[in-house]
Amino acid sequence: MIGETRLKICGITLAKDAHLAAELGADFIGFILFPKSPRYLALADYEALRADLPAGPRRVAVMVEPAAAELAAALEAGFDFFQIHARADLELSTVAAWKAAVGPERLWLAAKLPPGTAFPVGWLSLADTFLMDTFHAEGYGGSGRTGDWSGFAKLAAAHPEKTWILAGGLSPENIASARAGSGADFVDVNSGVEIAPGIKAPEKLRALASALGA
Repeated sequence: MIGETRLKICGITLAKDAHLAAELGADFIGFILFPKSPRYLALADYEALRADLPAGPRRVAVMVEPAAAELAAALEAGFDFFQIHARADLELSTVAAWKAAVGPERLWLAAKLPPGTAFPVGWLSLADTFLMDTFHAEGYGGSGRTGDWSGFAKLAAAHPEKTWILAGGLSPENIASARAGSGADFVDVNSGVEIAPGIKAPEKLRALASALGA
């Protein structure tokens, strides 16, 4: 935690970036197991990296609508949490199967919500944590664009029993405004602290930590 904010640094591909994130106070580090992401890290590559990772931050597997075997393999690899992005209209039985596989306390759900689409309230009983990212038609998060901060605030206020994570285009330059506009006390930062996809910029990570601690 930095100041009053829990922090996840996502899209980690290098041990040195994970260590700096840990040094600066990140609570979580995320590894994207989705092959279409520019920050994709194959599970075998994660396992090779695992011994060099810092002990402090909890490790999050980031996946998109994983099949049962894919989720089982990630579970076997020793991740602490499972952040699953999915279409909001996905059959509820599929989401329930993810809950059964990893447990609601370890499942982070991220709905792909086109503008004007209601949050899938049926998901609320299936996980303890929900991540809100910016919609873009071509993918599942990682667009680098900011999202609906006021909408995030309304959802979090309506369901305070759940943990809500704000993502989408967050950077050292806008993190203070994002927190003020959304009320978020848990943020997920990725492209806003990068040199290139999957490669973090030390000066940007330090600037983010400074902005959160101000």
